[in-house]
Amino acid sequence: MLTLPAPARRLPRRRGIAPAQAIALGFGAAILVGTALLMLPFSSRSGVWTNFVDALFTSTSAVCVTGLIVVDTATYWSPFGKVVILLLIQLGGLGIMLFAALIGFALARKLSVRSRIFAGTETKSTGVGDMKRTAIGILITTVIIEAAVATVLFVRFWTGYDYDVGRAAWHAVFHAVSSFNNAGFALYTDSLIGFVSDPWICIPICIAIILGGLGFPVLRQLRKEFRNPLHWSMNTRIVLVATLVLLTLGTGFTVVVEWDNPGTLGPLDPASRMLAGFFHSVQARTAGFNSVDTSLMHDETWLVTDVLMFIGGGPAGTAGGIKVTTFAVLLFIMWTEFRGGTAVNVFGKRLSRSVHREAITVVIVALAAVMSAVIAILAMTDLDLDRVLFEVVSAFGTVGMSTGITADLPAAAQLILVLLMFLGRLGPLTLGSALALRQRQTAYELPKERPAIG
Repeated sequence: MLTLPAPARRLPRRRGIAPAQAIALGFGAAILVGTALLMLPFSSRSGVWTNFVDALFTSTSAVCVTGLIVVDTATYWSPFGKVVILLLIQLGGLGIMLFAALIGFALARKLSVRSRIFAGTETKSTGVGDMKRTAIGILITTVIIEAAVATVLFVRFWTGYDYDVGRAAWHAVFHAVSSFNNAGFALYTDSLIGFVSDPWICIPICIAIILGGLGFPVLRQLRKEFRNPLHWSMNTRIVLVATLVLLTLGTGFTVVVEWDNPGTLGPLDPASRMLAGFFHSVQARTAGFNSVDTSLMHDETWLVTDVLMFIGGGPAGTAGGIKVTTFAVLLFIMWTEFRGGTAVNVFGKRLSRSVHREAITVVIVALAAVMSAVIAILAMTDLDLDRVLFEVVSAFGTVGMSTGITADLPAAAQLILVLLMFLGRLGPLTLGSALALRQRQTAYELPKERPAIG
């Protein structure tokens, strides 16, 4: 009897790790390393071990450039612990994959295709061949802006507040890095309330926050074609216009509502009130510093701040939120529907239909995450909805502003905020892609049908 050979067994195809998965794993690894370092006795000023939840929360807040804290940065952490936080902020701001690509370039003098793709996913760059210049350009831009802001702050701390050279330099560098990366960590127990009337401190920090929040693609195009606005991309135009509008509206609303509030702007002179209102509006772009007591603001200000924090800054930068481009796309879609149009046109160009779906998906996922967290924390505590919503949106938007309830939350609620900070930094679609096991493509389309809307 003739026995036929068994058919060769087909080996399963090995799948490489997707860029989004690599970014999520990179951020997760950095958070765990930071947690381990912050737990060590010499990371705390008292020399005791820091419990896991506090260390994890602080590490996540630093890597995800948020700024929410459960222990006082100024008094709890030792110099070593503060340096660890500063490094985690810088690492999270640049992006884990971009950092890895830069290290690989320094060692091997070249970027692999995989490293370029990873860095491109993090920086939203187009074109694999351009990643080498993009990575170097991002690093140079970061160093220049942080150095410039640190220089101004150093001079002010040294000459205006009688800091010695070492202390002035340390405070200048820390707050320059924290501001450009939209982190919001401060070396003062009351954040920057002590400098509420000092434009030489507040304005440089605001400039760094705004530049970081614009996003690297916008900064790059402005550097190359600042005098040729007709050549600006749709992304650059949307980010700049939306940033200007939101900053103006946020400043005006805060100043008007809080003008006579004795707990915030009331005790200040008119010029300082305007400065504090502008400063608060800038912080809502996901920075997280505060120059007045946020917990004493009116409920209306909290709600508007919630909206600003949820929107966030520009894509591919150091800001969080759903991004101003996502918010603007939804507005343009709505305006087109109101006018009965068929195509969404933005600044003389037609918007791709895939962008419609992406924007809607981002907003739905973000709203689901925020609402789920609010419901869960309300069930765990007896806190008011206003404060819980503010805290949750601040965590998801990687902002860091707080009404003062973070440290008093139960450990389970703090872990929910940790997950929100992680989700907010990576972005709903990026995290969803990282968690997806595979992508399925169908070879057919189903017949169309239109349900009733509204």
